[in-house]
Amino acid sequence: MSEATSEIGLIGLAVMGQNLALNVADHGFKISVYNRTTSKMAEFVAAHPDTPGGLQGCETLEDFVASLKRPRKVIILVQAGWATDKVIEGLAELMEEGDIIIDGGNAKWDDTIRREKELTAKGLRFIGSGVSGGEEGARFGPSLMPGGSKEAWSHLEPIWKAIAAKVDPDTGKPIEGAEAGKPVKGGFSCTAYIGPDGAGHYVKMVHNGIEYGDMQMICEAYDLMQNVLGLNPAEMGDIFSEWNKGELDSFLIEITADILKQTDPVTGKPFVDIVLDTAGQKGTGKWTSVNALDMGTPAPTVAEAVFARCISAVKDERVAASKILSGPEAAAFTGDKAEIVEAIREALYASKICSYAQGFQLMREAQREYNWELNFAEIAQIFRGGCIIRAAFLQKITEAFARDPELANLLLDPYFTGAINKAQASWRKVVALAAQHGVAIPTFSSALSYYDGYRTARLPQNLLQAQRDFFGAHTYERTDEPRGKFYHIDWPKADRPQLEM
Repeated sequence: MSEATSEIGLIGLAVMGQNLALNVADHGFKISVYNRTTSKMAEFVAAHPDTPGGLQGCETLEDFVASLKRPRKVIILVQAGWATDKVIEGLAELMEEGDIIIDGGNAKWDDTIRREKELTAKGLRFIGSGVSGGEEGARFGPSLMPGGSKEAWSHLEPIWKAIAAKVDPDTGKPIEGAEAGKPVKGGFSCTAYIGPDGAGHYVKMVHNGIEYGDMQMICEAYDLMQNVLGLNPAEMGDIFSEWNKGELDSFLIEITADILKQTDPVTGKPFVDIVLDTAGQKGTGKWTSVNALDMGTPAPTVAEAVFARCISAVKDERVAASKILSGPEAAAFTGDKAEIVEAIREALYASKICSYAQGFQLMREAQREYNWELNFAEIAQIFRGGCIIRAAFLQKITEAFARDPELANLLLDPYFTGAINKAQASWRKVVALAAQHGVAIPTFSSALSYYDGYRTARLPQNLLQAQRDFFGAHTYERTDEPRGKFYHIDWPKADRPQLEM
């Protein structure tokens, strides 16, 4: 049996698992690693003999568990779902009361709630932690969103805070150094206890839903510049680089600029032009959208981003339809291109504000549903470094919730109200221009509709509710009576066709 010398263990040595293990070891923590394929574990350990903390490879699950100091802490980074359950089952047979299992995969939050209940009944503690930032984040500093037992978190906290991305607490800007492979100390560590049971994985899911929206909005800006203004990829790359110097400063804007400037090594053409226009997805955006429907919370921009990937996937149908269906015959654009580029930038920023407002509204509703207490200012700051949606913009969200922790919607914060007012004319101009030219902009337009709906005191759903009362006796509330009192009219049935049951 192995001697108990490791501070923590990790199961699952795919790319994310390897990088996270190296991150832990680089910060001086000895870590045991186990993989179902023993040769993969042996190769990994042999390739990294000199980490500050040290890697200990284990050939059996029994030796792996025995190598860990009490309370044992085990990170699982395997495929979400059935595979995670099987690993947990194997660990639960070997671990002892008070030991801690950490699921770092993209688990569905309600699976995390179930797993915590099951393991608590066995005397074990469970943490479901979102891990965002991809391979580079795992290696040099991810954004980490742990949920579960607060007592268990106290044992994991020193390691999670050491390996997470670091940002300046005042400016929210990432602290330099991690990208060079050096452990970074000081600053705000992009992790914090999110809440009980599935809270961490829920917040990670919403993060991913917001990420879907961000990516689709950027694609729509690109599409408008390409198909309305006729700009080439290199020109657009320069524009995105310029945008990255201002309020749109973010990881996704930065990599978009790099992608648009990239040349295909095979053909010499712009790289983006040889990439097939069919997008994949792993399901977290869909989870966010379905949960928003279940909660009755409007998140149309995230949903439209998911649907945009769905319609991209039916490539053959779209090619066939393009030969049959026609759009507007808009004349070639002859106006001031620089003016429209600026309008697109403002439309992108306004749409982004609405998308994040929807995401934070959804988290607010979830905390009511699951009896969590979420710190939205802190969550925004956790997103500020390490994760895919990291952006300067998130500091404004942190400041908004610091001003008013009970803020109902980001749109009501003075900064965001002002930003929307400033961008609104350009936003509407861009949406109209896209319609005139037949360019699909589902997230730009849905975000604008969300904004217009949210700011409207009286919507047309009074007619809709009257329709429901007419055909289904679903009742209605009156404008001249207190809320919460419901009425029904006995609608006349003469001259109306009767439905056959």
